[in-house]
Amino acid sequence: MKKVGIIGYGRFGKVLADLLINQYEVKVYDPQNQAGELAAELDVVLESVLVFVAVPIRAFETVIGEIAEYKLYNTTIVDVCSVKVYPVEIMEKTLPEHVGIIACHPHFGPDSYSPFKELKTTLYPVRDTYNRYNELKEFFENQSIRTIQLSPDEHDKMAASSQGITHFIGRVLNESGVVSTQINTLGFNDLLAVIEQTCNDSWDLFRDLQKYNPYTNEMIDNLIGEISKLHKQIKANED
Repeated sequence: MKKVGIIGYGRFGKVLADLLINQYEVKVYDPQNQAGELAAELDVVLESVLVFVAVPIRAFETVIGEIAEYKLYNTTIVDVCSVKVYPVEIMEKTLPEHVGIIACHPHFGPDSYSPFKELKTTLYPVRDTYNRYNELKEFFENQSIRTIQLSPDEHDKMAASSQGITHFIGRVLNESGVVSTQINTLGFNDLLAVIEQTCNDSWDLFRDLQKYNPYTNEMIDNLIGEISKLHKQIKANED
């Protein structure tokens, strides 16, 4: 059985481990979180053929820098960040040229993962030195997770409107005090589900999604502009 490694055993790292353990021997490095029988030192984890980096985006550059100090052999690094342009630039700049790089974004998390839902992940062979892309694609599809190949730039453009806006609206609704009522409509229940799904994640994750996607600020500015314009139209109709 091939050995794969995970760096980071937070909320998503645990989901990732549960998936990978179906097909691989999994070793986990995380000095902050106990991984039980899966725990190993970093040098042991980096002996794996595939190493998933599942750390907060704000810590990604530091972790990749630490990885680059080791003598990596026959290793492919896979990031699972929710944005793609930023981590890919870091990996290409920092990791030695012989190290494989695959960009990956599983479009599910601890609150949305279920083997009974239609799930998907984006993949991109940034530097597939050891031909691991097809293996990873097959692994996800064997778990009934559909794979979509997108370049980092294409991904971030789409994610700004799909993921960035969803998290932004979920936070706004939550901060506005929106709660369930006795007369909920189906549409309102959908909004409550957005709040629950997005606000279970940490404020740091929410901030990172907005900060590290180069297209999110423009999307949010447009959204706020349209809200203001619509509000002015409503006020004008009252006069």
